[in-house]
Amino acid sequence: MLKVKQLGRAAGVRVSELCLGTMNFGVPGKGHQGDWTLGIDDAGPIFKAAMDHGLFYFDTADVYGVGATEEVVGRILLETFRREDYVLATKIAMPMGRGANLGGLSRKHVREGIDAGLKRLGHDYVDHLVIHRHPHGVPGHAAVPIEETQEALHDAVKAGKVLYLGASSMFAWQFVELQLTARLNGFTPFVSMQNHYNLVYREEEREMNPYCESHGIALTPWSPLARGILTGAYRGGFGSGTTTRSQGMDRKRTESLYRGAHTFEIADRVAELAERRGVKPAQIALAWLLAKPGITCPIVGVSKLTQLDELVAATQLSLDTEEIRFLEELYVPTENLLSIGSS
Repeated sequence: MLKVKQLGRAAGVRVSELCLGTMNFGVPGKGHQGDWTLGIDDAGPIFKAAMDHGLFYFDTADVYGVGATEEVVGRILLETFRREDYVLATKIAMPMGRGANLGGLSRKHVREGIDAGLKRLGHDYVDHLVIHRHPHGVPGHAAVPIEETQEALHDAVKAGKVLYLGASSMFAWQFVELQLTARLNGFTPFVSMQNHYNLVYREEEREMNPYCESHGIALTPWSPLARGILTGAYRGGFGSGTTTRSQGMDRKRTESLYRGAHTFEIADRVAELAERRGVKPAQIALAWLLAKPGITCPIVGVSKLTQLDELVAATQLSLDTEEIRFLEELYVPTENLLSIGSS
């Protein structure tokens, strides 16, 4: 069974030490991940197995499947489990259509986006609402005054629609500014940071991770397995995909995120160590991440029950100092993806 952990020192709610990401559930063919999406009949058993393992923290977003993922996730949760037995997170900010106000973090879209998400989920409230990017970092949308965004989020908390707030993928100075603005104005602060962090993208170790650890803010990294690179899905190069996801539309997105010359060499070391230890590469990559300071619960995605079993088992895997050095020593600084707006 997975351990139970507090969602950082700034929040009282407790979560499982892994979070199930749900980007790959919804309506096949719908949304940017449609070519590798599982429908509700295939998703249901994965949720049941997750809960059996003690994984009760689930993360989704409005933009996944253009709303379809929230509908599927909400239905499975409500039909299968008691509301008090799971923690549900969703995200807003990314464009949901071509309308001028169908994205971003204006007061208008925060209010309308939350209400629309709750309707799709079939829930009266969400435990954890995450802004998908900084108010100035949403593609195609205005740089909203951060006070406007934060007051609108605070209002949603006070209205009982949201219990806790989180943020995702921004510069550390931007996150600090948001937290300071909340403190100065009496707004609800953020209790978590969902950032991009794994063995082949470690730029977050410079500022964001130490800041969050120091202030008790939960780190819930996305893409802990580098979109399949660290599982061996690409076998040494982007042109060598072995899965439906790595051979489809997602390949272009993955290429945009992983530009370091070291990427596949590090993945090879993960595979080598996994073979020596008699485990899967994904387990090595996840064990490395879980051992890092401040990590509360990585967000993992699975499409098979066996993958879920393996990732749960990885939480019991310990790496020694020499193994960590072997995995880390090839890493060299790479371009901070936030600087080019693609993280």
